[in-house]
Amino acid sequence: MKTLVWHHLPCDETRSAELAAALNLHPTVARLLCMRGLADPEAALRFLQPSLDHLHDPMRLTGMSAAVERLEGAVARRERIAIHGDYDVDGITSTVILRRALEMLGGDVVHFIPERLRDGYGLQPAAIERLHADGVSLIVSVDCGIRGMDAARRARELGVDLIITDHHEPDGELPAALAVINPKRHDCTYPDKSLAGVGVALKVVQALCDRAGRSKWLPAFVKIAAIGTLADVVPLVGENRVIARLGLASLSRGPHTVGLRALLDCSGLSGKTIDSYQVAFMLAPRVNAAGRMSTPDIATRLLLATDNAFEAQARGLAQQLNDENLKRQQEEAELVVQARKAIETDPAVGAHNVLVVGGIGWHRGVIGIAASKLVDAYHKPAIVLSIDGDIAHGSCRSIPDFDMLGALERCADLFVKFGGHKQAAGLTMEAGRVPEFRARINAWADDVLHPDQLRPRLRIDAPLALKAITHDLVRGLDSLGPFGMGNPRPVFHANPVEIVDGPRTIKERHLKMTFSQEGRRFRAIAWRAAERTGFLEQHRAAVNLAFSLDRNEYQGETYLELSVCDIRAPEDLQ
Repeated sequence: MKTLVWHHLPCDETRSAELAAALNLHPTVARLLCMRGLADPEAALRFLQPSLDHLHDPMRLTGMSAAVERLEGAVARRERIAIHGDYDVDGITSTVILRRALEMLGGDVVHFIPERLRDGYGLQPAAIERLHADGVSLIVSVDCGIRGMDAARRARELGVDLIITDHHEPDGELPAALAVINPKRHDCTYPDKSLAGVGVALKVVQALCDRAGRSKWLPAFVKIAAIGTLADVVPLVGENRVIARLGLASLSRGPHTVGLRALLDCSGLSGKTIDSYQVAFMLAPRVNAAGRMSTPDIATRLLLATDNAFEAQARGLAQQLNDENLKRQQEEAELVVQARKAIETDPAVGAHNVLVVGGIGWHRGVIGIAASKLVDAYHKPAIVLSIDGDIAHGSCRSIPDFDMLGALERCADLFVKFGGHKQAAGLTMEAGRVPEFRARINAWADDVLHPDQLRPRLRIDAPLALKAITHDLVRGLDSLGPFGMGNPRPVFHANPVEIVDGPRTIKERHLKMTFSQEGRRFRAIAWRAAERTGFLEQHRAAVNLAFSLDRNEYQGETYLELSVCDIRAPEDLQ
């Protein structure tokens, strides 16, 4: 476990008490809502009880009217429409919902998702040419295209209409397409700017369903959109919260198409209550593995499968995803070991505020995950490069206080291409310019990052004695989920707490134990904390505990368990 700075968050106790009284809430739940900026009872109630009615009018998105009219005309005239997606979960789920919606409306629809190693990232002129040759007259991009200037020009030259839907940061100029739908457009006044790519695609589906009088179809599309939204780690507030909360409920409840059912089966989630953690760490990696290790079309075909007659085929595709995910895990583990060795043995790499590390032949499908692992391990922005001949392909991940895309823009002259978000981005550059890139991005980081920003912090939401953990509190916490970016899982603080059983090492990395305070006992698990066994043995009579609450299912029983965030000596009340 990292050495964390405990940051006890302040709360306006008066407003918290007023909110608890107004909505008859557990005091701790009211406190958490206030700390999330939801002290107003009406805003808090919308947060606690999201519904499809809370989705904004999709026609408020700039470009939506032109896009929907063109799509309706193409459906009516039976023109061939192509959905051009991206090879991650966000792009695959976007492709699935928009293709399925247009087909249900009577459209002639195909899809194209680039393969990472063969086609590269994003909307490319070659894909436009390929689709045009296949008789496509209208292309809709999902989760990509906002910087696809060359592709838009090629579409115009070929007489192909192009609609771009995306959520990535736009450049100063927009592609010359028939319509560009992106809430981050500088001229777009849409109230929710943080939609995932699948959220933007869902707004197109919502508009099409509304205009066709088919609004009852929307919940089935929200269910798939929830997978992409949770996988893309966007803030779980506003429309993203509506999509995630309602979609998870539908994923847990069913019924499902044959393809989704096969995916849930192979993930071990059939019949279970599915939460954001299970989507992020069990469903999403399997869907992602297809695009990372082989072809994203495996996952796309699986999620598009609706006919029960193809159950055997769906199970075969789901098993392929399982197999690809195992290969991905092996590649990722080996790459992370090599990257960490370079960081810890080469001062030219590890002694900087931004870690820029690369290797010849590193699998491009896993460099993004590896970059995330390095951020977790070192709490520094990380850029992992796969070097192939004279070209380096990079995946970038960041810490909250460092704008990665902004930093890349200051080195833009070094890249063949780049793009992304503040926290995650991608780039392509000449391999020979990597040392210059490392120097320049770190010169910028040295100017904008302070040492304190490179120390990992643990936000503590509230003190909570173990005896205060009641069914009423747990129900209230459930109403705050799903948890993720923008709505973090609450972390509580209890002191002093006794260790009455354990710690016992499991799987060589984790610790299980039982805590007791004033006669109340809870089982607990501390992930990746095996090295702290000695400390816990020394202080078992009393520790200072930071924890969150989890439900655990075992042999048909569900019980509450503490997930240990950090443990301190009792005198350390930081």
